[in-house]
Amino acid sequence: MTPEKPDMVAKALSLLVLVGDSAQGTSATELAGLAGLPFSTTHRLLRSLAHQGFVAFDPASKRYALGIRVFQLGQRVSNANGLAGSSIPVLRSLTEHTREASILGVLDGDHVLTISKVDGPQAFRVTSDPGTHSPLNTTALGKVLLAYCDDPESLLAGIEPAARTDLSITDRDVLRAEIDTVRERGYGTMREENEVGMNALAAPVLAVDGRMIGSVAIAAPSFRLPFDDLLAFLPALSAAAAELSARLPAR
Repeated sequence: MTPEKPDMVAKALSLLVLVGDSAQGTSATELAGLAGLPFSTTHRLLRSLAHQGFVAFDPASKRYALGIRVFQLGQRVSNANGLAGSSIPVLRSLTEHTREASILGVLDGDHVLTISKVDGPQAFRVTSDPGTHSPLNTTALGKVLLAYCDDPESLLAGIEPAARTDLSITDRDVLRAEIDTVRERGYGTMREENEVGMNALAAPVLAVDGRMIGSVAIAAPSFRLPFDDLLAFLPALSAAAAELSARLPAR
């Protein structure tokens, strides 16, 4: 194998990671700038990734997003680790009780990675599907993962708390205080901070030795379940977190 081939593989993988970091998709020009690559090289690599299904191109917006192949591989990894398959019965039971969406997320770098989700029977869906990356500062899952990770301060210092709505916490000191509150009360909240009209409640999923496995959440639209009514499901959420702690392997 010539020296150029592994170098091009590394460049292609770096582009794939950058595409995954953008929730709304990103253009070839933006990716070239972020990766520090010539536009021609970036465009060629993106075409190869698209051909293999690792990225998807939207001709209307001229933007790239992660493709179905990444999702398929991610699902295989999840199932191999026992997280997705083992969590579904617990999430399904929680959703049957609340009639709202139940979500399991884990820490993936400086984002939340949705591992599994069970939608409620209602017509209005939560959009955080398995494989989705979400910010730590704007989600209930993310706040819990920040609060219970091995080194919260280092992780907090390394993220840029950007706004998703007008209610998002973007001040690092305010976010730090919020994380302290999460640890004190044992659960995290999201009140239209990540998506207008959507609230969520999350609890930590911990191993026997106290290490964090992930976080489980209930999410519901505010028009159907006001926040105070959502809080009434905290005992059911805590019970689900405890059952997941017993079922899921430590990561």
